[in-house]
Amino acid sequence: MTEPVTIDMIEAAAERLAGRARRTPLLSSPFLDEIAGRRVLVKPECLQVTGSFKFRGAWSAISALPEDQRAKGVIAFSSGNHAQGVARAAQLHGIPAVIIMPADAPKLKIANTRAMGAEVVLYDRVGGESREAIGDKLSAERGLTQIRPYDEPLVIAGQGTMGLEIAEQAAGEGVTGADVLVCCGGGGMTSGIALALEAKAPGLRARPVEPEGFDDTARSLAKGEIVRNERTSGSICDAILTPAPGNITFPIMSRLCGPGLAVSDEEAQRAMVAAFTRLKIVLEPGGAVALAAALFRPGQISGDAVVVVASGGNVDAGVYRAALERFGDDA
Repeated sequence: MTEPVTIDMIEAAAERLAGRARRTPLLSSPFLDEIAGRRVLVKPECLQVTGSFKFRGAWSAISALPEDQRAKGVIAFSSGNHAQGVARAAQLHGIPAVIIMPADAPKLKIANTRAMGAEVVLYDRVGGESREAIGDKLSAERGLTQIRPYDEPLVIAGQGTMGLEIAEQAAGEGVTGADVLVCCGGGGMTSGIALALEAKAPGLRARPVEPEGFDDTARSLAKGEIVRNERTSGSICDAILTPAPGNITFPIMSRLCGPGLAVSDEEAQRAMVAAFTRLKIVLEPGGAVALAAALFRPGQISGDAVVVVASGGNVDAGVYRAALERFGDDA
């Protein structure tokens, strides 16, 4: 079956993103290399527009809409990073955006989304309120186009632009064979990067990383079919807590990705502190799980080097402070 996302779509997304998204670098530190027992190259998407990789997919999808459809506005479901990416992309296009967010999402992400001009509608995720029902009603009333966070070809293509950059940057560092660890929720970033690497750097292999207890992608890859998480909350890694991999993303990951990895919340916090201390970058817990796997799961990774996507830095001050206070002396 033909996949709904191609390398041509990813390259087209890169053209639309030119001058809008930042080309984030690859960072390194001998201290991190020592902890990991191999060379660690970190791509800090926390430096991306809106503080996470999500802007890439949001701009890719919105910029590709027909002008008359785009003018009516867009709607998205998100706990925060996709929300901010869609809000900013919509703001730059001068169109309305409605973002449906869980009431327990980090306050910073809710505030930032509103500050970017979006209308934020909160729902009770823990109590089981249906975001889909809310979204369907608003979309029908206002003619809004839904921008899905991961199971959407144009979003996947936008996230895949990271893979194009990684392929070129890793080669520039002399790395042509390595695992590329990717923080994974529904799999949009992981599958997009995997497709780009297949075309541009076949010696690099994408591997999804998730929080322990919410490793639906790892378990799905191991079983060969989609399995779901029993819970949708209960980890500090809120940005990547999804029920299951997507219907579009899972077949791509199943074909191209290596086995998934899972790390504890504590390891994610330790990685946040290591990133601050050694790379001088700020990561949120969900954006730090790939780095945590590189540092604290070395036996599950092969090769002399590993590439890590640090996917976002939109963290509440209290959460960040707690990590620094708990593990700052260990870094």
